[in-house]
Amino acid sequence: MQIITLIVLLLFCKVSEFRKVRRNNDKPHSSKKISSTVKRYAPGLPCDTYTYHNEKYLDCQEKKQTSVLQDWPEDLIHILLARNQIRILKNNAFSKFQNLKTLDLQQNELRKIEKQAFFGLKKLSTLLLQHNRIKTLSEEVFIHMPRLTYLRLYENPWDCNCELESLVTLLQIPRNRNFGNYAKCESPVELKNQKLKEITPQVICQEEDDKPKPLEGTKPSRPSVDSTLCYTYLYPITTLDCRRKELQQVPDDISSDVIKLDLSNNKIKRLKSKEFKDVSNLEILNLSNNRIESIDPAAFSGLMNLQELDLSENNLSNFQYGVLEDLYFLKKLWLRDNPWRCDYNIHYLFYWLRHHYNVNYNGLECKAPEEYKGWFVGKYVRSYYEECPNERYQVHIGVDDDEWEQTEGAKTNSKQTDSSAKRGVLLTVLS
Repeated sequence: MQIITLIVLLLFCKVSEFRKVRRNNDKPHSSKKISSTVKRYAPGLPCDTYTYHNEKYLDCQEKKQTSVLQDWPEDLIHILLARNQIRILKNNAFSKFQNLKTLDLQQNELRKIEKQAFFGLKKLSTLLLQHNRIKTLSEEVFIHMPRLTYLRLYENPWDCNCELESLVTLLQIPRNRNFGNYAKCESPVELKNQKLKEITPQVICQEEDDKPKPLEGTKPSRPSVDSTLCYTYLYPITTLDCRRKELQQVPDDISSDVIKLDLSNNKIKRLKSKEFKDVSNLEILNLSNNRIESIDPAAFSGLMNLQELDLSENNLSNFQYGVLEDLYFLKKLWLRDNPWRCDYNIHYLFYWLRHHYNVNYNGLECKAPEEYKGWFVGKYVRSYYEECPNERYQVHIGVDDDEWEQTEGAKTNSKQTDSSAKRGVLLTVLS
């Protein structure tokens, strides 16, 4: 009996040892299984990477992402981050993805986008920011994306105050027709549901702007101004001569075959949107010696063939952003004898001229404020960034600005502008 009892005990011990060994052998496998489950549902993981039509995509939609990860491949062409939990885009968030063409950030929780968040995205053409929580944004955010052609901003609670002025101005440039369509003000109450593309910067900055504002309300219909007072010449090129006719606005019946239009020595104060839309063949436009104070950003819209523009002897203090954007083939621009005001608003004109270095110009000299009176605008712009250590710009120009202006002035006086020397421009941004 004792022998039988011992045998049973031995059997129980063997069974117990076998179960223990089996349990130990199963532990790593079980641990891996649990780890895999955690990894699958951890925030931000995993993202799918695939190639379609030889372009690499990163699909991180609905992955509970809260930020942009720097371990994503650098050669991505399209990044899809829709329906995540991203709240802030910090500076240089996408700087390593220099080949990126499409960035989809719709339906996140974006509240803040730092000014250099999109730095390095020189090839980006499509940016989707709709259905977020963005209230205000500066146009500086988009300056790093020169190829951007498609921008979605709707379904954000836009606060239409003066901080939004630069963005509103950017959206209303004619060439940005696919920027911010359908985006509307959420506040203040009096502007609710008004489209950003239709609201005027003067309205949202009314309390902070010291300058007198145009009266709001129903605009009077534009009276018809015909060109019967002007003279038409067919040789050597088709010319409409409207000099000294006491005109207060541009005639609205100019023939479409006019190549040269002379409106000098009149009393025109403003250039309205699409003033020259029916004379797309125009190559020479003289608006000198008028009283022009402001030019609508779309005033020159459609003048694809314009080569010479004379705006000298007027009352211009700066150009609104976008005024020159349609003048792709402009070669000569006269700007002398205008009361140019050297503040931040003059930067657009200066950098447009620097970027379009084949355009010969003259007369860009500060008349106000008093501390910059007599300075060339290029000198003022350089001094502006020298005073901003966090945003210093180094501008290397083949010819000094003062020397260039003096040279161009001498060429104009001697009618030798056609032989002007070429200039090289390199703009380097130092962070």
